[in-house]
Amino acid sequence: MTTLENAYAAPIEALTTLRARILDDVASLTESMSALRVVRESSSDDDEHDPEGPTLSSEWSRIRGLLLEAEAQLAETDAASARVEAGTYGLCQNCGRPIPPARLEARPAARLCVPCASALT
Repeated sequence: MTTLENAYAAPIEALTTLRARILDDVASLTESMSALRVVRESSSDDDEHDPEGPTLSSEWSRIRGLLLEAEAQLAETDAASARVEAGTYGLCQNCGRPIPPARLEARPAARLCVPCASALT
């Protein structure tokens, strides 16, 4: 294993762990959406005017937003995994310089180095 491969071993492992966690989140949120869909379809009550707790619509929106975010994170993680396979993981997609391993440990799916990411904000 080269020095560069050693430097990126921990971030790549973190990427694998992150992907597994996101897949669990997607499965859980999808299950919640399905359960809520059943409640919405079987309920004839108008919960929009119920002062007790969140409405079905607001809960649907909340879960849907979380699911969309998890799916976006999964796409970022899969893109990073593709970079691992292509041998370009750890290289900034903007300037081509190596992304420091510490940044990749903090954000395993990072595609930009800190200077390039900062320039975008």
